[in-house]
Amino acid sequence: MPTHAATSVRPEAVGLSSPRLAKIDGWMDRLIDDRKLAGVSVNIIRRGEHIYSAAAGLADIARGTPMQQDTILRIYSMTKPLVSMAILMLYEDGHFQLDDPISRYIPAFRHSRVFTGGSRLKYESEPARREITYRDLLTHTSGLTYGFMDANAVDAMYRDNNIDFSTSDLPLGELIDKLAAMPLLAHPGTAWNYSVSTDVLGRLVEVISGQSLPAFLHERVIGPLGMTDTGFHVPSEKIARFAALYARGRDGAPVLIDDPRSSGFTKIRALASGGGGLVGTAPDYLQFCRCMLGMGTLNGERLLGRKTVQLMTANHLPGDMADMGQARFSESSYAGVGFGLGFSVMLDPAKAQILGSPGEFAWGGAASTAFWVDPAEDMAVVLMTQLLPSSTYPIRRELRVLSYQAVTG
Repeated sequence: MPTHAATSVRPEAVGLSSPRLAKIDGWMDRLIDDRKLAGVSVNIIRRGEHIYSAAAGLADIARGTPMQQDTILRIYSMTKPLVSMAILMLYEDGHFQLDDPISRYIPAFRHSRVFTGGSRLKYESEPARREITYRDLLTHTSGLTYGFMDANAVDAMYRDNNIDFSTSDLPLGELIDKLAAMPLLAHPGTAWNYSVSTDVLGRLVEVISGQSLPAFLHERVIGPLGMTDTGFHVPSEKIARFAALYARGRDGAPVLIDDPRSSGFTKIRALASGGGGLVGTAPDYLQFCRCMLGMGTLNGERLLGRKTVQLMTANHLPGDMADMGQARFSESSYAGVGFGLGFSVMLDPAKAQILGSPGEFAWGGAASTAFWVDPAEDMAVVLMTQLLPSSTYPIRRELRVLSYQAVTG
């Protein structure tokens, strides 16, 4: 059975059913017993109360380390909402408008070109119809991409030129300039394509603020939120709490792909990836969720203005993500799901074919972590595990159903 942490009130006091929430226990047990996951944790808050907190399995199979609430995990792309919050703080400080070209601070993007045909070795391109804006980066409509997508010639050019923010030894500014020399996959604003856009936002945070991305995040976001175990590396005194990373083996069981004692996350890199570089814990990420449910405030401290949060959590696409060119990513369909300034936004649960509420916002990480925040239900859920890639099993969708079916009032 999962190990439960003490919670503040009974679920019934905030409109949730204890017997129905217990279905999550059985689901976690099955994932561990069937050897789909090494370990997993789930946390749920509703109406300000932490009403479900459970962990099951192992954070490190070889060492027999149990998965716990203070286990430190690679949150990968769940870094993106935090960096999006950081750049919007600078927006509130008056440094730019959302429709401003980013070339004011990164001149290398001033004359972007767009791929029109050919191969990665010999291709045709045309001038971009307009420059990339902050809104394009925040909504992943910039025309940038990821090399790991392996779907087209532009992706291949990223791989050929080592445009990889998770492995590069170059300083962030140098890698961004290399990126700017690559052709765009589409004209800015015309297509939704998951990309390194948030890594570019991380660089913009540095140039605008005059601080490194880790320093700014710690001073303005991570520190004020009380995310004490979140950062771009795991300090030596915390390595014993750092989880191993797994992939699905041929027999279905988890196979180690990154040992926590020798992981690159135990070292300080020259480059801090705003798109996927953070590690953290479930309780830490719940603090971010609480702040977003609080319309930018946590424990009486305001990080973002209420109107900024409302803009951030609105859909900024003309339709849903499927309409904008990418019908599916990870294990989820994007019909009925739009995109705000840093994360997905639910538009129509019926079209998305999943339980949820219009206005709920969410995102996940490559190692199968996920969160969603539902203002209509005053509820947030954080899922933590370490299985790469996130498309291996539909655990996010399963947990979504298990969480919402417990709502009674």
